[in-house]
Amino acid sequence: MLSPMATKARSAPSEGEALGGVTLVLGPEDLLVDRAVAAAVASVRASDPDADLTELEAASLAPGALAELTSPSLFASARAVVVRGLDTLPAEAADAVLSYAKDPQPDVALVLTHRGGQKGRGLLDKLRKARVRVVACEALKSYELPTFVIREARGAGGRISEEAAQLLIESVGSDLRALAGAASQLISDAGGVITEEAIRAYFAGRAEVTSFAVADAAVTGRTAHALEQLRWALRSGVAPVLVTSALASGLRGLAKLAGAPRGLRDGDLAREIGVPPWKVKTLRGQLRGWSQEGLATAIQAVARADADVKGGADDADYALERAVLAVSRARSEG
Repeated sequence: MLSPMATKARSAPSEGEALGGVTLVLGPEDLLVDRAVAAAVASVRASDPDADLTELEAASLAPGALAELTSPSLFASARAVVVRGLDTLPAEAADAVLSYAKDPQPDVALVLTHRGGQKGRGLLDKLRKARVRVVACEALKSYELPTFVIREARGAGGRISEEAAQLLIESVGSDLRALAGAASQLISDAGGVITEEAIRAYFAGRAEVTSFAVADAAVTGRTAHALEQLRWALRSGVAPVLVTSALASGLRGLAKLAGAPRGLRDGDLAREIGVPPWKVKTLRGQLRGWSQEGLATAIQAVARADADVKGGADDADYALERAVLAVSRARSEG
């Protein structure tokens, strides 16, 4: 079943819709690609539970093989043929794919996947002209991830707030498969409602959470707390580069907000900055006390610390403490 999600993809095919046509699943997001392929196959099986399924890599598709794969079967009235990695399709097989797309078999669903990019672009353009069904599985932007998490939770029979969704992203990362798995597990363990407390308990000690705690304290001027969090993180084995990454991310968000056009609504402002809409309010609060000059100074200090922790200094811990102090000082001077 294809769960609803924040993508530009079409909805899953309804029963039998994929039969008699070609579905092009286009994009690099593996989880969405797998779900789109599964939905197309499910559409065929809903029409004919005994339908054959054949899956293969496009790189192995020899000339003439597609005609054999899509020919009527003696053992089933319907079949699904999934060809993955169309960007690796041998040039000599491209004409066969295009020819089939123009005249598909009525009891066959051909599903093609392509990661996007320029390789094989000519064939993609010709397939679109042949009016194949296109399911776009584009990588999500950072501000779309909370919506994805919220819909995953809802699809699993639970719910999660935007704030908790963002914390889950900071805890797990931006990989959709990991986020979907975490949301499903938390729904099961937390009784249907994923709270921030449940996430913190479940992912206690995760490096990303600790790093962002350091950054949040530093950019809001809570110097003592930031240093305390930093020392705890380093004792816990958090990689110094994760701390500089979190600091840089927090400062970039503030700089983008400070430089954004005036008068934008929160939704438009969120897209301009590249954050979920709810975080605009958080960033506004963090921006108080900062000047453009202070932000520039802090960003430079974090860049120096990043170079230091990657080998430019003997003592990475000291470089991080110096960066936290520099960020706090730049804010107070702003």
